[in-house]
Amino acid sequence: MARLQNRPGAGRRRVSHSMDSVLTEAVALLDEAGVPALTFRALAERLGGGVASIYWYVANKEELLDRATDHVIGAVLADVEKLPATGDPIDDLRAMAMTLFDAIVDRPWLGPYFMRNTNIQGNSLRMYERLGRETLRLDLDARQRFHAVSAVVGVVVGSAVDMGQEPPKEVLDGAVDREEFLGRYAQAWRELDPAEFPFVHEIVEEFDGHDDVDQFRSALELTLAGLRLQAGA
Repeated sequence: MARLQNRPGAGRRRVSHSMDSVLTEAVALLDEAGVPALTFRALAERLGGGVASIYWYVANKEELLDRATDHVIGAVLADVEKLPATGDPIDDLRAMAMTLFDAIVDRPWLGPYFMRNTNIQGNSLRMYERLGRETLRLDLDARQRFHAVSAVVGVVVGSAVDMGQEPPKEVLDGAVDREEFLGRYAQAWRELDPAEFPFVHEIVEEFDGHDDVDQFRSALELTLAGLRLQAGA
């Protein structure tokens, strides 16, 4: 026994984390540099332990990503629960959709993992339920409710992920700004044959310098207007 105590490292305690601290640091790494930055080695260095200590909490990186996503969605869900009720289910659904949209725009890595594994992502399933609960206040059948929530989630997540993509290298490097970059495409569109591209010529001035958030809001409003019409609300 004495010899065991004299061995190098003998008597040291295993570095102890908590699931919350593991997920908090995992989210921080994802926020800083995206999914490629999240490795068990980098996470262990942030936590001050060895790589093996992470395996006490998750089996692999895919599980870690699912749990990190659910960790963030838990905070978003808390924000959704604080939203004031308006008495109009579609207005309430809009406010919830905007809250989720803002969260995914702020964290571009989040969108592809939302609702990916509801066995692990309990908060994501609760968010889906919370959105869907508003449709229970509308005169719809089960299929219409399912399609309505799927459409809202699709518009929110799809738009947010698209906006969260890394800008083109010349924009990222500061060689041109976003307006100039869009302007180049707009000018190229103006030079297309109007007979072959009548729609592009019709919308090119709207495209030039458009606001992405405004575009998302319009898509969401079209979706909600269709839902309101379908429900006869």
